[in-house]
Amino acid sequence: MNPPETYNDKVVRQFAIMTVIWGIVGMAVGALIAAQLAWPALNFDIPWLTYSRLRPLHTNAVIFAFGGCALIGTSYYVVQRTCHVRLFGDRLAAFTFWGWQAVIVAAAITLPLGITQGKEYAELEWPIDILITIVWVSYAVVFFGTIARRRVRHIYVANWFYAAFILTIAVLHVFNNLAIPVSLTKSYGIYSGVVDAMMQWWYGHNAVGFFLTAGFLGMMYYFVPKQAERPIYSYRLSVVHFWALISVYMWAGPHHLHYTSLPDWVQSIGAAFSILLLAPSWGGMINGIMTLSGAWYKLRTDPILKFMIVSLSFYGMSTFEGPMMSLKTVNALSHYTDWVIGHVHSGALGWVAMMTIGTMYCLIPRLFNRREMYSTKLIDVHFWVSTIGVVLYITSMWIAGVMQGLMWRAFNDDGTLTYSFIESVKATHPFYLVRLLGGALFLVGMLIMAYNVWMTVRRERPAPVPVLPAAAEAGASS
Repeated sequence: MNPPETYNDKVVRQFAIMTVIWGIVGMAVGALIAAQLAWPALNFDIPWLTYSRLRPLHTNAVIFAFGGCALIGTSYYVVQRTCHVRLFGDRLAAFTFWGWQAVIVAAAITLPLGITQGKEYAELEWPIDILITIVWVSYAVVFFGTIARRRVRHIYVANWFYAAFILTIAVLHVFNNLAIPVSLTKSYGIYSGVVDAMMQWWYGHNAVGFFLTAGFLGMMYYFVPKQAERPIYSYRLSVVHFWALISVYMWAGPHHLHYTSLPDWVQSIGAAFSILLLAPSWGGMINGIMTLSGAWYKLRTDPILKFMIVSLSFYGMSTFEGPMMSLKTVNALSHYTDWVIGHVHSGALGWVAMMTIGTMYCLIPRLFNRREMYSTKLIDVHFWVSTIGVVLYITSMWIAGVMQGLMWRAFNDDGTLTYSFIESVKATHPFYLVRLLGGALFLVGMLIMAYNVWMTVRRERPAPVPVLPAAAEAGASS
């Protein structure tokens, strides 16, 4: 194995630091728009502070800035260690960092100005879309170029998940954003009507499936065994998990379009594949959690493992909830309600963010040549603040969503609606306050993390770079 100093960790350090920074930005915007739902006057009648403009900024910042930096950075770290070679193309890797930051800054400027395609998770206009494509292709060249020059025959399973994430997001991005430009800031998509809707949710659900699931599963399969200092519970199960997940996930998107003009048979196919997703999803969740078999005692003293294991628990919960909500009888109640918001955030905050946070706490001391984070106690505080925040957020939205669904479809004996829409809005207001409290707690946790990272980076007590534990080495090269 190459000595650690031969790896290109500069770009990984850059992505790791920006993961923390963009996490704070994205979640701060989320807290602001949550407050606006409770108190609409907080937009101050300023167009670029309205909910309609800040909400896509929030989703892009959390998914593509916070999540994207974490995924690209960790994939660069993992592919070098498991292939025993330096990254392919140092300058190209540097370009992916600066190019991705340029995309994020462009999004932060254009979205509040109202420059948007109006497509969920794909709001950015065509010049930025082209830049995304260039950066993403460069990222793929670096990642697959590193794998091609590997010094070990075996490709560790984490790299399979990262590879699926890279390739699928490329295809989704290109085909969903095919458009005809009419000016520098405006374009019209080539799809129309129900075809446009189906393309959008083929993209939208698989952005969740491959950006927010497959990529973070790659992260999980490397960093959970590493932090636990144990091999993955079942390598065979991880391979079955991979092939089952990528085979099924692609077809689940139509469940977002139940009770619309999408053909009924297409809706049913989306629901059927959503139910099938339960098996590979829970297989991966069980595989990650059971990696701690024989080492459960570590949860008492290691808050990083707490983040990771609770994250996997949220993954199992949200991947049960999603298939359940895809059933048409359940969807008739949940569609368009805040239950959907609770479901999304149980995955986004509970699974994605907490796995990212745990991974960053595991990774940053190694990247900056430190023995450990500045304060383990602060990591533990962060864990409890974040966990309480997630629970408050999602339970308030679950309750609000079920209440909304029941109020909206309540009829009097004469066939008139029992409740007006504004009555359901009034009834939801207390739950918006609880949701805001949960989101604010999660943001406070990110600020605690930023302080801990800052103190770790600036500390003047370097230590030898830790090598892979023997258990993780065995898992990565078996």
